[in-house]
Amino acid sequence: MTTERTGVVVVGAGIAGVACAVQLQRAGVPVQLRERAQVTGGRMASKRFDGRPADLGAAYFTVSDPDFAEVVAQWQAAGLVREWTDTFVAYGAQGRHEVRGPMRWAAPGGLRSLVEHLSQDLPVLVNRLVLDVAPGPSVDGQRCQAAVLAMPGPQAALVLDPALTAATEALRNQRWSPSLAAMLRFPHRRWPDFRGAFVNDHPVLRLVCDDGDRRGDREPVLVAHTTAQFAAGHLAQPTAAAPAVEAAVRDLLALPEPAVHVHLHRWTYAQPTAGSAAGFHLDDEGIGLAGDAYGAPPRVQTAWRSGHDLGRALASRLT
Repeated sequence: MTTERTGVVVVGAGIAGVACAVQLQRAGVPVQLRERAQVTGGRMASKRFDGRPADLGAAYFTVSDPDFAEVVAQWQAAGLVREWTDTFVAYGAQGRHEVRGPMRWAAPGGLRSLVEHLSQDLPVLVNRLVLDVAPGPSVDGQRCQAAVLAMPGPQAALVLDPALTAATEALRNQRWSPSLAAMLRFPHRRWPDFRGAFVNDHPVLRLVCDDGDRRGDREPVLVAHTTAQFAAGHLAQPTAAAPAVEAAVRDLLALPEPAVHVHLHRWTYAQPTAGSAAGFHLDDEGIGLAGDAYGAPPRVQTAWRSGHDLGRALASRLT
C-alpha cells in the first residue's frame, strides 16, 4: 500500500460519479475518477453504428429539480439536448392509446455525450478496473481521504471490504432488475407514428423508442428494452435473444420487413427495484455511495442529484 494519501477517488464515471467529482473539484478537493469501461457514461450508454449513435441505456431524461434544470440549460445552450416529447403510446390489453406525461429530453449525440460534457475537465482514468476498496480508506492499495462508489450496489459489494461495515450494510437492501436493450435498424420506416411506447403485460418487451425520432434524423432505427423476466433467461448469452426480440417488435408494430441489423446489449443491473430513501451514503470511515438507487424514482435526475449532493457533503467535510 502506498503511504501518500491522495484526495478523493471516485469509482464509476456514470452521471452520479461525474456529478460528485464536479462538486469536489469546484471546492478545490483533489479528485480522481476511475472507470472500468473505455468511456464515461455508465448506464447513459450510447453506442455508434455506422457512425450514428443509439442510446442503449437510459432512453431519455425528465427535469423537475431546479439545480438539475440549470445543468440541462447548459447542455441546451451547447446544443447537446433538446425537448423530445411529452406523449408516449401504451400497448396493452386495451389496445393502443396515448399517454401524456412530463417532457422527455433527448440528446442528438447520444446521452453519453452529456456525461462526457460534464467530465471534460475532470481527471478520468478509463480501463481501470478497481478490485479492492479497503479501510483507511484505500482503493487498490492507494490511500485516499475518501472513496466513492458510484455504481449499482451488487457491483460495489464485490469490491468493498466487508470490514467497512457501514457501507456494506447500506448496500444490503438494494435489489436490481436486468434488461436487454436492442438496436434494430430496418430498411424503411414502416411503423405507425409514435415516439416512444410503453408495452404492458408483454412476455418480451417493456419499452420501444423510435430512435430516428429521438435523434431527430428520421433514420429507420428502433431501440427496444425487454422485461426483467425475459432478460433473466438470456443473461448468459444475450445475443441468442435477438431473434425473439426482433419478432416481438415486428409483431407489436406490424412491420412487414425484417431488420437489417440487430444489436443486443446486456444490462445485468439495469434498474434498482429497492434502494435507499436517502439521497446518498457517507459514513465516518470515508466511504460514499451514490447513484439512482439513492432516492426515488430511479431516473437520470435522481442519479445526478445523488452524486451532486454527495460531492457537496464530502467537500464540506474535507475543506
